[in-house]
Amino acid sequence: MACEQVTLQDVCELIVDCPHTSAKDEGVGYPLIRTPNVGRGRLILTDVHRVSQDVYERRVSRAVPRQGDLILAREAPAGNVAIVSPGIEVCLGQRTMLLRPDSSFVVPEYLNYYLNAPEQRDRMLRLANGATVSHINVADIRNMPVQLPSRGEQSKVAELLNVLDDKIDLNNRLNDYLADFASTVFQNQASHIEERIALFDIADIKYGKGLAKNELVEDGYPVFGGNGQIGFYSKYLYEEPQILISCRGAASGKVLVSLPKSFITSNSLIIELKDRRYYEYLKQYFMLHQLYDYATGSAQPQITIDGLRHLTVPYPPFDLIKTLTNQLKAISDCIYSNDIENQALSRLRDTLLPKLMSGEIDVSKVDLTQLTNNHLADY
Repeated sequence: MACEQVTLQDVCELIVDCPHTSAKDEGVGYPLIRTPNVGRGRLILTDVHRVSQDVYERRVSRAVPRQGDLILAREAPAGNVAIVSPGIEVCLGQRTMLLRPDSSFVVPEYLNYYLNAPEQRDRMLRLANGATVSHINVADIRNMPVQLPSRGEQSKVAELLNVLDDKIDLNNRLNDYLADFASTVFQNQASHIEERIALFDIADIKYGKGLAKNELVEDGYPVFGGNGQIGFYSKYLYEEPQILISCRGAASGKVLVSLPKSFITSNSLIIELKDRRYYEYLKQYFMLHQLYDYATGSAQPQITIDGLRHLTVPYPPFDLIKTLTNQLKAISDCIYSNDIENQALSRLRDTLLPKLMSGEIDVSKVDLTQLTNNHLADY
């Protein structure tokens, strides 16, 4: 695949830095894209902060983000790039940057995948500087080298990889619907329970284990930190999924659930149930009743085991537990199946990405349907 070497500013109509001011979350309005919302390839709008019309207009005075624009995270996670999808209006939060590809030179979806490929991400991370928090300078991004194949080849690469990402998005949306359905089932069945019991009577609360970032590996058992999965490790702590409480930092009090055979870091507390038959019930209860109010400390919020000593939960009769478990487990199994498929699709995409970019795989000869089916058959 013959490529022309240019710089990023050569193939972009605009490269615009964000406003260097913060904006508070107003709960409703336009999505404010902060660095946690910049995923590898696509925006993450779950729990996105929102701002009013006035704030939005001030933050888009340099450029109004539009379909096909790219948003780059300059810090934490430095180097992530995501494309603006059709039908959404967003504005830039702090430590982000907007790139507007010139479609006469480059297919925006291709540039999005190109910048997220391992070689380019490594280059951006090498450019990042800062003693405590790595950040990327605007000038370095402007001068970043880009290798472009023909527009026809760009379109084919983007089309192939978009099929995988579209399926991942579809599974994620389906899981959102299933999670809402589980919430409805739970509230219909369990909202009337009056008897309560101390959490410590039915569970032991433990900290996860310490794990350094350099101990994470490319593949293995999923590792859960205080805000979700952060990578993989060669060992796991728990055979079965666990209910977790983020216990350090801004996410303190967030409740999440690990996958089977997972490693849990010390940024989470683990609710070890004495009777696993209560798992589906308590998982759903805590997903609906987050524990942010139990966090203490303004500079560095945290939740301790002692801080949960007086926490009580509704205590239903066991016949209701059995009914709820049957209903909720069926939903959970569907969600888990979609998550496993997404992991397989993500691995396939990440394997294909550098090979397609380098020309090692001839895009004209790829049958993605057959490739996808063969790959997923292993899972």
